[in-house]
Amino acid sequence: MRLTEVEKPARYTGGEWNSVYKAGAEINFALCFPDVYEVGMSNLAIHILYEILNGVQTVYAQRAFCPWADKIEQMRAAGEKLCTLEKQQPLHTFDIVGFNLSYEMCYSNVLLMLDLGNIPLLSKDRGENDPVVVGGGACTVNPEPVAAFFDAFVIGEGEETAIEMCACLSDCKKAGAARGEILRALAGIHGVYVPSLYEVEYAENGTIRTIAPKDGAPVKVRRRFAEVFDGMPGIMRPVVPYIGTVHDRCTLEIMRGCANGCRFCQAGYVTRPVRERCVEDVMKQAESVIAATGYDEISLCSLSSGDYSHIRELIERLIAGFEKKRVSVSLPSLRVDSFHFAKQLQQVRKTGLTFAPEAGTQRLRDVINKNITEEDILDTARRAFESGAATVKLYFMIGLPTETMEDIEGIVALVRAVREEFYNIPKHMRGGSLSMTASASCFVPKAGTAFQWEAQEDMESLREKQRYLKKNLTMRNVRFQYHDARLSFLEAVFANGDRRLSEALFAACKAGAMFDAWQDHFSFSRYENAFAECGIDPAFYANRVRTVDERLPWDHIDSLIDKAYLLREKDRAIRAQTTPSCAEKCAGCGLQGKGCRMHGTEGA
Repeated sequence: MRLTEVEKPARYTGGEWNSVYKAGAEINFALCFPDVYEVGMSNLAIHILYEILNGVQTVYAQRAFCPWADKIEQMRAAGEKLCTLEKQQPLHTFDIVGFNLSYEMCYSNVLLMLDLGNIPLLSKDRGENDPVVVGGGACTVNPEPVAAFFDAFVIGEGEETAIEMCACLSDCKKAGAARGEILRALAGIHGVYVPSLYEVEYAENGTIRTIAPKDGAPVKVRRRFAEVFDGMPGIMRPVVPYIGTVHDRCTLEIMRGCANGCRFCQAGYVTRPVRERCVEDVMKQAESVIAATGYDEISLCSLSSGDYSHIRELIERLIAGFEKKRVSVSLPSLRVDSFHFAKQLQQVRKTGLTFAPEAGTQRLRDVINKNITEEDILDTARRAFESGAATVKLYFMIGLPTETMEDIEGIVALVRAVREEFYNIPKHMRGGSLSMTASASCFVPKAGTAFQWEAQEDMESLREKQRYLKKNLTMRNVRFQYHDARLSFLEAVFANGDRRLSEALFAACKAGAMFDAWQDHFSFSRYENAFAECGIDPAFYANRVRTVDERLPWDHIDSLIDKAYLLREKDRAIRAQTTPSCAEKCAGCGLQGKGCRMHGTEGA
């Protein structure tokens, strides 16, 4: 392994502070992230599962990340196999190889890592001595496009499920069970989906006619979640990278789920119900992590940290406890209307602030159920600037259902209004020169949301809107960023697709697809050619409105959110009617009585 000849050798050395080394485990579990080390080591789930699994005496979890292009070339030339960081153990020697699937455009890297790890890409080609390949994470709301490559998926939260899978596999190994028996046993665990135990039949128009289980598999696989989040083990001694990562800080998960119900947001729906970690437990975690790592920033992580019921108390205690150590506190996921403590957050270190208005007009914000007004946005910006903040990011989305050019023009007007708020602040109160970023992503309809039946806008229309914004957001101290519409199109294809896409992904990877989320490696033509080779029309998945009675590819995956509720939200969106937060009134999503402890009365 010639590390002197590759970029960032520390990606591959291992041996980081707080790494775990153990021997004699019954089950060896490879935790894989299909992107480079710096991205994967910023993923909270990897750290959580690493600590939890290694806390089980009979299990040893090690980490593996996708090598960068220079290292891949070196490995291919030398016949070197992909190994874990801890013990340089080849992937194909593990009992379980688990992938975090957080973004559809990392799918090609999954296949790349399997290939480099000497594991057959297709589940049906694996033998008795091959690992069980498992997928988990956000994309498993619809795992069908990659079903051919995985033996099993964890649907929902993985802490308890992963431990149960290890125990099940250990029992199967002791009993001398064959591979097919092992997969059937795993399918009996709540939250585990084994795709080979389901047969899909298609109608003449290309839609799905039936999805039928076999060999005793459940008709629907129900999402798993921890009903009691408070008191669950949290990260106490995270591994400390030798090089800078995307999120190089102490990250504390204070809450799961979101009560706000933004209609485009898959995470907001499928991580329900809202569950909080108590202040005392968060403080203990903070003390442990800072002592074990030396980080100088604490980030409070959730989908909407400002909605945490004890957020003010927690911030005050964290600042009081860590101010003398020059440890700052940040809130990366903050709703505009929940920002009441800007001045406190600037006490230790000036930090940038990020807000997501999503849409430029009130009508469209009502369509997506954002439940914030322009007055809220400008008031928040004013408070932030008065507190000393000078770096602000605003996130928008284009191509949303019912969007018109008036809504696009509204983005420009809103950015200009926020910018003016900064210059309306007296100079002596400003925290430096303004640095403002306006980012516009392309709407991607996602499974499990009120917009799962909608079509994505065609690429040329999205590009036209991007050109308009680029031209009209040319303002001093304002930078405009946008996503490649071709990449968003492919994301929509794989987010809404069925099993037939596995063939196209396989073909694209054979042609060299990898690191599709990275602009310098992404090739749209590879996918165009792969779709043509396989006789697939990608627009069928991305740009087609689905009827409400159509059988969707993910209908056998039970996210626990009632379809009737999603249809009500879809109808309210068309009429630009908002739905209050779950914290104000229960909207009747179907989770009441299933672990949801939000107050309120059942909605209509």
